[in-house]
Amino acid sequence: MTFKQRLPYYLFGFLIGMIVVLFIWNKKGTEFNYGPNARVLKNIRTKTQVFSIDIANSLASKQIDTSTISEILKNGNVDMWNKVKVDTCTIYTISGKKELKNMVVTVKNCDSIVFIEKIRIE
Repeated sequence: MTFKQRLPYYLFGFLIGMIVVLFIWNKKGTEFNYGPNARVLKNIRTKTQVFSIDIANSLASKQIDTSTISEILKNGNVDMWNKVKVDTCTIYTISGKKELKNMVVTVKNCDSIVFIEKIRIE
């Protein structure tokens, strides 16, 4: 067989293999956090979250909801260029995507705990 004859067989097998692997990984809920944005967001989500007094007041007055903050911490854009290092903590600014693009959350990420300091609605 020549290369031109083998190539379609190879590509067909490769396509079937990719479909099977993607199907299995979707069932397991596997995430691929290779970018810095995804790694920071996953690190923040896995730690204990403490809300500041400003956030607690906004939650009490029903301006925002904890599900909104969770959505931003899951799918937001981390501003990696303007992070601030304070002692063992790092302060990040996370902006929302799509319908939450007018919300910006400031988060202080420490070793074992995350302080959600403030939220701005622009």
